[in-house]
Amino acid sequence: MSNPVLPAVSRRTSTPSPELVGLDPADVDLSAVEKTVQACRDHLLGLQKPEGYWVGELFVDSTVACDYHLLMYLRGKVDRAKEAKIVRHILQRQLPDGGWSIYPGGPSNVTATVKAYFSLKLAGFTPDEPEMRKARSAAMRLGGIPSTNTYCKFYLAMFGQYPWRYLPNIPPEILLLPRWAPFDMSEMSSWTRAIVVPMSIIRSFRPVTHLPPEKQLHELYPYGVEGGPFFHPVENRFFSMKNFFVRVNELLGFLEGLPWKPFRKKALKVAEKWIRDRTGPESEGLAAIFPSMMNSILAFRCLGYDENHPWMIKAVKDLEGLEVDDPANGDFRVQPCLSPVWDTAITLTALGAAGVKPDHPAMQKGADWLLAKEVKMRGDYVMKNPTPITGGWAFEFFNDWYPDVDDTAKVLLGLRQAKASNPNQQKEAMDRGLGWAMSFQCDNGGYAAFDKNVNKAWLEDVPFADHNAILDPPCADITGRLLETMGKLGVPKSHPQIQRALAFLRKTQEEDGSWFGRWGVNYVYGTWQALRGLRAIGYDMNDTWVVRARDWL
Repeated sequence: MSNPVLPAVSRRTSTPSPELVGLDPADVDLSAVEKTVQACRDHLLGLQKPEGYWVGELFVDSTVACDYHLLMYLRGKVDRAKEAKIVRHILQRQLPDGGWSIYPGGPSNVTATVKAYFSLKLAGFTPDEPEMRKARSAAMRLGGIPSTNTYCKFYLAMFGQYPWRYLPNIPPEILLLPRWAPFDMSEMSSWTRAIVVPMSIIRSFRPVTHLPPEKQLHELYPYGVEGGPFFHPVENRFFSMKNFFVRVNELLGFLEGLPWKPFRKKALKVAEKWIRDRTGPESEGLAAIFPSMMNSILAFRCLGYDENHPWMIKAVKDLEGLEVDDPANGDFRVQPCLSPVWDTAITLTALGAAGVKPDHPAMQKGADWLLAKEVKMRGDYVMKNPTPITGGWAFEFFNDWYPDVDDTAKVLLGLRQAKASNPNQQKEAMDRGLGWAMSFQCDNGGYAAFDKNVNKAWLEDVPFADHNAILDPPCADITGRLLETMGKLGVPKSHPQIQRALAFLRKTQEEDGSWFGRWGVNYVYGTWQALRGLRAIGYDMNDTWVVRARDWL
């Protein structure tokens, strides 16, 4: 669940292909379909790991490999063999206009383009080479370094390529704010918390790795290095939340320049402990996702940890676990996270639908593995959801601080198709998981991914929130999956939580009948999952608003 906000795509209504109109089922060659299903089934069974799980590679855009490359230089540990493969990886993804996109088929993105250009320059490319001329042209057309997002500017500042004083202030003292304050850590999404806490440490120390002139990025500033624009723009209105936060940021900048910071030492200690608490043996890195894992390494360096410190060794090892060295294609990729729980659950669901019996050895091994991955500790979610129920699943091998509703629902759907070696344990875990997931229903009736009621829209105007994912709002896709899970596990349609979820779906349906899909390809993902949920609870699929969704899809 590494990319919570995907670009909206066209929701243009389409008509069925002519060859599908009036198709007679008798004309379908079912034997060919059955052969294909059998081949897919056999292939999936062959992919199961000896331990019982399935896991595929999570492909992502070039920015993750670029960040990994930058980290090599920030640590002073450049692996030339990996660097050469990363360069090839980057160049293979350059678009005809010279830039890089952040999703397949998308346009050039300024942050992705600047990162790629910088990586190539660190690797020895000069501005005069054809690929670099095209990349610079694309970057400048998109606004250059001043138009990149805050997280990119943080990394550039660590190389002296962006002024620290113009970055949003993220004082570690935010960890000391009480829960009754208008804003505290619990109001940010789980992944934002995991990124921001180490960034607050980095911002406090403002480290700089100096580069020789030939590696610097002066040519990516439209008006020169000192020409900006650097300041956060204000809106031409008497008052807005954006203007308010810009002024707050200016005040924080003034306070940051004062020599006396009475709570800074304590705040840094709290931030350090916060990171270490969440990177222990029950975790494969901070939040088990690349940006926060990378930032925790950089934060540890700021705090004086050397490369041989046990916490640094573990943090680096965890990050290296995301590497994908592909010698057959001369490629080197970095995954944003690992996905064994999700992949195992969805594979069990698919195999069951394809006719594999629940007590098949592969199904039993998969179910046993999933049961062993049940999270029984109370994680960060208790800040907003103090449910006494423990039980749920995370996306990764080890991420006990951050189980999530979506994975838990998918696991329950997968376990429903399989028979574990201990049926009593399976039933108890499924009961716990369902109760745990249902406890996350938000006040508006929907369900979000990691937390409950993390949806204060005014926080999207915080200066460091330009990654467009500071919140974890309820969404149609996860709400639909919870409906599907509740329906298939026997929760009656009359249940109050199902009725509230139905009201949420009706309220959030788009005018054209579709639903916004937050965790998949928009808007198809939100729409099909909502429809599956409605069908699973026994809702009338001929109801007008449901037919509108069907026709759109």
